[in-house]
Amino acid sequence: MSANPNPEKLRITLEELSEIGSPAAGIVASGSTVPGETSGVKCYGNVNSMPEAPALVQEKGSILLQGWCYLGLAGLVGALAAWAIAEPGFVDGEGQHWGNIWILPLLVTLICLGFAVAESIVERSLRKGLIRCGLALPLGIVLGFLFNGIANVIYAILLSVCAQLGVVSAHNPAAWVARALAWMVIGGAGGGVYGIIGQSMKRTGYGVLGGAVGAGLGGLIFDPIAFATHGGATSRAVGFSLLGLATGVAMGLVESALKDRWLYVTAGPLAGKQFILYKPQTAMGSSQSCDIYLFKDAEILPHHAVLQLKGSRVHLVASGPAYVSGQPVRGTRVLESGAAIQLGRYGFKYQERQR
Repeated sequence: MSANPNPEKLRITLEELSEIGSPAAGIVASGSTVPGETSGVKCYGNVNSMPEAPALVQEKGSILLQGWCYLGLAGLVGALAAWAIAEPGFVDGEGQHWGNIWILPLLVTLICLGFAVAESIVERSLRKGLIRCGLALPLGIVLGFLFNGIANVIYAILLSVCAQLGVVSAHNPAAWVARALAWMVIGGAGGGVYGIIGQSMKRTGYGVLGGAVGAGLGGLIFDPIAFATHGGATSRAVGFSLLGLATGVAMGLVESALKDRWLYVTAGPLAGKQFILYKPQTAMGSSQSCDIYLFKDAEILPHHAVLQLKGSRVHLVASGPAYVSGQPVRGTRVLESGAAIQLGRYGFKYQERQR
């Protein structure tokens, strides 16, 4: 059977072509079915869509990460260590032995060294610890001797004034005030070193103020303690320990009370730690050279983000994945007080002091 030499041709008009629907028309970039359609066609994403912030595990902050706590403990340990070293060479009365000369400068030095070690332990940074201790040791010795001499001159002048006013007994509270004022110089030296090794003039000012307040309180109760313990080694051990403890606690409280801008860690290994923003630029990352060292997180880059102070505003400049209030940061983001920041497994809350 031969083929038909004249097969009927298939013809499609333009009107019929326009009535043919395209299945691709049902695909949208919303990740849902097409509005108004029941075909159930899904979208498989959009290259311009932004990833959501990963869920964070909120952790309860430890009291040991509070500045007043770890600085107070560091001051206590440093003061006790200074007493233990110098006490064997200390003589009561008018005589001068090496312990009499070294006890207060050593007190300042080891308290400052304690502050440096405590700060570095809290931040888990060996590199910063070595740098801070390297600065604290010579500064503590030099300023310790310098301010010890100044404190002795002030104490002698105040005792002379007390004598002219008829105060002839160390049991008189006026004599206690004289010692407290003299010891404020010693505490101010310790607080000043703490600020200097933190490389911030504002922090130095807070340290001097807090150190002076704490040492003044310690000096005020030194003589009553000596009377209760009948003087000697025990009174010095208790009195100097209280001086170191009060100096550290006061420094932490003063620094916290006067801060302008800060980050409170809400999640991650440093939960409960507070970072006060002193510098024009504060670097954050997994490198120990950063101001805020973020450890134990493979997602954190060596230099992950920078907080820049521009005028009265703080800008977050992100080099790695970062989120502010759940929204991804592309480049730079101005922070508002109360903003939640997320870098890897770390969560922060940015705060500003109300003016």
